This record gives sequence, C-alpha cells and structure tokens, in this order.
Amino acid sequence: MRIHLVALGGAVMHNLAIALKNKGYTITGSDDEIFEPSLSRLQQHGLLPEQPGWFTEKITSSLNAVILGMHARADNPELLEAQRLNISVYNFPEYVYEQSKNKNRIAVCGSHGKTTITSMIMHCLKKADRDFDYLVGAQLEGFETMVQLSDANTIIIEGDEYFASALDKRPKFLFYQPHITLISGIEWDHFNVFPTWQDYKNQFIQLINSLHKDSFLIYNAEDKNIDEVLTASTCKAQLLSYATPNYIITNENTSIQTVEKKYTFNIFGKHNLQNMMGAKNICNLIGINDETFYSAMQTFKGASKRLEIFYKNDKKIIFRDFAHAPSKVKATIDAVKEQYLDKRLIACLELYTFSSLNKSFIPQYKNTMQNADVRIVYFNPHTLTLKKLPALTIEEVKKYFNDDELIVLHDSNEIISIIKKLNFDNTAVLLMSSGNFDNVDFNVLT
Repeated sequence: MRIHLVALGGAVMHNLAIALKNKGYTITGSDDEIFEPSLSRLQQHGLLPEQPGWFTEKITSSLNAVILGMHARADNPELLEAQRLNISVYNFPEYVYEQSKNKNRIAVCGSHGKTTITSMIMHCLKKADRDFDYLVGAQLEGFETMVQLSDANTIIIEGDEYFASALDKRPKFLFYQPHITLISGIEWDHFNVFPTWQDYKNQFIQLINSLHKDSFLIYNAEDKNIDEVLTASTCKAQLLSYATPNYIITNENTSIQTVEKKYTFNIFGKHNLQNMMGAKNICNLIGINDETFYSAMQTFKGASKRLEIFYKNDKKIIFRDFAHAPSKVKATIDAVKEQYLDKRLIACLELYTFSSLNKSFIPQYKNTMQNADVRIVYFNPHTLTLKKLPALTIEEVKKYFNDDELIVLHDSNEIISIIKKLNFDNTAVLLMSSGNFDNVDFNVLT
C-alpha cells in the first residue's frame, strides 16, 4: 500500500504516518510547516519531507489513498491533484475506520476526560497482556506512538466532536461506528465552530442517534447535560451508567475499598475517579474483571498534562494540567484542594483558546476559581490580535470571573515573580493551560 498524507505535521497525522509505516506501508507526506516534536519524530522514522510546501508531483496514480489532515485547506494543490486523478481521499477518522472496520471498536467521547479514560483503558489492557490498537490524543508513557494499527481485533479510539477536515464538517466521532461508546460529560466548547450551546449539543445528539441497537452507550450519570442530550435523542443502544465511587483520602493519598481489597491510586479528584469508573465499565465489557482493572489502576500515573506532577518535595507540589474549559478548571482546582487540604493552593490559568478569550463565552468562568487561595489568570494580548478578537481589559476579566481579588497578568514572567514572592512552602501550585504560558520556564520554581 502506498499512502500520502496531506498536512503531515499534525499531532495525530504524524503519528498515523508512523503507525502505517510500522505496518509495512510506503508513506509519503507534505506540510507547509512542521514543528517539534513532530519534526524530530518524522525525521527519526525517515518520513520528514525534504522541504516544506505542497508538491503536486508527489500525487501520482500509483497511490492507493490520500489522507487529509484537519489543517489542510479545501484548495490545497495536492488535494486538488488527487481529486483530478480520482485517487481515494480520506479524512483521518474516516481512514482509521477503514483500517478498523473488522475490529471491535471502542470510542471514548465527551468534552473532557477523553484522553485520561482512553489512556486508563490502554494501561489496563497492556498490564493484562492484551493485544489492541489505539488512537489517543496525547503521548503516553509506555507507548511509542499516539496511533497503532495492527492485526489486533480491538481498537480504543479517543473520539472528539471537532470537524473531521476542511472538506467534511461532521464531527470526527461520527466516523468510527463504535460497538462501545462512552460519553464522559458535555460542556460547551469550540465556541468558534459551535457558536451556541444548542449547536454543540447537537453533535452529541447525532452521535447517540447513530449508535446501533446492538451497541453499548456508557455515560456519566452525574452529568446533567448528558441527561438532556439523551432525552433529546432517539437512542437505540444499550445504556450503562457510572458515577463517582466512594473514596477515602488519607495522608494525601486516594483509595477505594471493595469487598475484597483496598486499592490506593496515584490519581485523585472526583472527575478522575469518575473517569476511572467509566474506563472500568469498558474494560468489564471486553472481559477484564474488577480485580485486574483496579490492580492496574494502582500503577497508572495519568496522561501528559492531566494533573501531571511537574515537581514535588516535602514542602510543595507543582502540577501541570490541560484544563481550559470552565467546568474542568473548577473540577481541577476542587480536586487539588480536596487532596491537599492542608496546603495553600495557588491556581494559575492561561486563557488561550478562541472560546476562553471571547467576551461572549468568558462569563462561563464565573466563580470557577474560588476554591484556590491565590488566583492568577494570564493571557497574552497578542493572542487576541492573532485570533481577531477585541481587546480584553483586566477589569473585564475580573468581572467575568466574579473575583475582585483575581490577579490578571499579561507577562508570563510575572507569574514566576508573584509565586516566588510568596512563601510557598506547604503549597500546591496548579498551572492550567491548553497552551504553554508563552514558554515561561517554570523550572525556576523548583
């Protein structure tokens, strides 16, 4: 098989290229810009294009397929040439389905928790020595790539609601036709694509309506928005629900007690324990018993930037987290506060996404940071310019968060200065962003 990838440098696309090469396919690709870590990983696998740009001469009738990345435009010259030559063109979720249509397909969906739940399942199956394929949205410890396609009869897919490509605005999760679907929670996101709450909910209604009567839908029973979407849908799938288990926090460690045994975990917080129960439901359906699952979870350290410990000593602990949507910001702050009740909590949030910087959306953050002792919000005014959004003042941010004591900053280095001025012994520091705080070096806090 000869496959060409248009917009090769994306996080999932370059991993898909590596996975297909590992399967023995001949892979080529193009992109106008490729950044780290994609650049080094493509180079390591002999897949880095000789030069950036689009080259129609790469598109020949010898290709079996062209895969279109999400960031490739509809007028991309390589895409147009593939269409002219009548070469099969797939968006990447469509091609993942093509590669897995004879497998047992499991899709993990929802506005938050997808990567964590997917990685929990992967960790458990690996511990149980089960063969499986996967598509996950972060690089995980113990797994070389974010995509694996082999002869395994099961695939675990992190399925999101964002559109599949420039040519197809349907959400990615509609392409997978899963036998088992999980919805972790629904909260308005991708404001630039789904300008109203109803637009956003409609994506999940479509997903639920598409499920076959012989499939399973597992859902978080504590999420009222899922109930609303289920009521609005014509669900034919068999329903299974999950909720937060009873848990104990002792000496900053979280445990649960089953009839047989007490299990202590590295993860903590109600949302992570909910995620774990969702993962358990899926694992049970594919033949993993509770004891095997909980034993595996005791060694699960979490996915990258999901309450990831950046630094820890006897006096302080620093976390990095991907939280950016309002409910996840609140849930993450609440989780750290509950786990480290005797520590002062400094919470710092970067407003980075189109949604989080839009004045029509920011009011959703009202009171989300109240449980932190010191509350910092950072955003770069230049990001507003790049996203073509109106200026945002410090006073407006305080008003939207309903917090007069909120510290609002434009220079990410000031985050370091403020934290260092505080005596942050016996302190938990929580750094939340889907960006990178403009590359500030947090190592100086260690």
